[in-house]
Order: sequence, then C-alpha cells, then structure tokens
Amino acid sequence: MRNPATEAATLDTLEGLMNAAWPACEETDADGWVLRSAGSVTQRANSVWPRAAPADPGAALRLAARWYAARRQPVIFQVTHRPENELLEQLLDQDRYSRQSETLIMTAPGTDADAHPEPGGVTLMLADAPSDAWMELWWRIDGRGGPAERGLAHEILTGVQSLYASAVNGDGTVVGTGRLTVVNGWGGIYCMSVHPDFRRRGVAAALLRQLLAAAHERGAAQSWLLVTAANAGAQALYENAGFAEAGRYHYRQAPLRRAPGAC
Repeated sequence: MRNPATEAATLDTLEGLMNAAWPACEETDADGWVLRSAGSVTQRANSVWPRAAPADPGAALRLAARWYAARRQPVIFQVTHRPENELLEQLLDQDRYSRQSETLIMTAPGTDADAHPEPGGVTLMLADAPSDAWMELWWRIDGRGGPAERGLAHEILTGVQSLYASAVNGDGTVVGTGRLTVVNGWGGIYCMSVHPDFRRRGVAAALLRQLLAAAHERGAAQSWLLVTAANAGAQALYENAGFAEAGRYHYRQAPLRRAPGAC
C-alpha cells in the first residue's frame, strides 16, 4: 500500500539533493520558492523550485516574473508530481504556461557494483575535474549554445565537488562520460553520454557501474539519477542496474510575451 507521507518525505529529500548536485550560479528565496539562474544554460539551473507554498502565490509569481525579466530570462518552474503542487499547476494553467520535459527520478540502494570487464577497446577513467575532452563530448551530446554557454555549464558542473568518469578508446578519445556527486549519503549520477559511434557496446553500462562503485566507496547508501520519460532505452539500462522510479517532475514555462509591432 502506498504511504503518501513516506512518498512526500522521499521527494522532499530528492528535491534537496537535486538542487545541491546541480547548483545554479545565482539563487534566491522568494517566500518558499527558490529562484535559480545560470544564464539560461540548462532548464534545471534556470528554473523555480517550489520548495514550499508561499503565503500569496499570485504575488510570488509576479515577483518571480520581475526577477527573471531583470535577467532577460523566461519564467520556468520545475514541478514535481505531488499533491502539494496541484494549486501551483492550476495557477500556471491559468497563465498558459507550457508543459515540457517529463522526467523520471530513479533511485537504487547503494551496493558495491559487481566486477565486469571493460568494453572491448575502451578504458574507464575517473578524475576530480572534467577534462576538455570530457566537456567536448558531453556538450556535443547534451549542450546547447556556444563557448559562453559551455563556460557556464562548466561552472554549474564544478560548483560542487564531483567525480567525472570517462570512457576512452585506443587513440585516447573520450567516447563516454558520467558524473557522480555525493550529497548527504546519496550518490547522484549525471551527464551520462556516449559517442554515437560507440553506442550499444556496453559503454554506458560500464560507466554506470564505475560510478555506482565510486559512490559505494564514498559511503553513499543510496543513489539517484534523472532520465526523460521519452528515453526508454536509458530507463531500461537503469532498471537493469537496480534503479526504480521514485517520482517525476516536468517544467512549466511562461508563454513568450511579444512587444507590439511598430507602425
């Protein structure tokens, strides 16, 4: 039988972990809502986290609109599926906020990963910072923008102490990436990417095992990761590694406001 109180407590924990593991460059509290900005690089670091219900949601929404307008950014909310957010969803519906990027939050118990041989022709490496080659591949797969945006992404990634996994082929080229951030006894898995020419060779599974082993070695009792609802292949990979869905969230973005045309 589902226990709503337990589910709410778990989501409270996970939302806090997610915020800590992917820090925005700028963050402020607005009566329970956490406003986050990082130059529009990644939705997560440029969205409102409704950590608690404000006393006046309408006033809080107007404040958020002014805050993001000052930064020339749209208002975006990261909204977890939970009863407490139903009133917020209704408010955003009234203002015609779009709904985007349905995402699963998956968790697994922290166990030592079984030893497996590395995929043929690929060596796994761990580092305390993302190399240029690591950034190049990850940004090619998941990035949006040019050098300035990539620089902000680097600032987000290195805003909290993390480990960076690389899968390297025989000529020294990085063909797979992953990132581990340990927060309060949890291991967060991020930035899983594989070069298109090296997919379906076990590279992602090997990177995941390496990161889970590193999390276990650093005392993480549990791990979490995020995967879009549309990515069935990645979900299957994570389920095979012992992950199960613990919750979901999506983004709500304000409609674009066009200035009246000149006459």
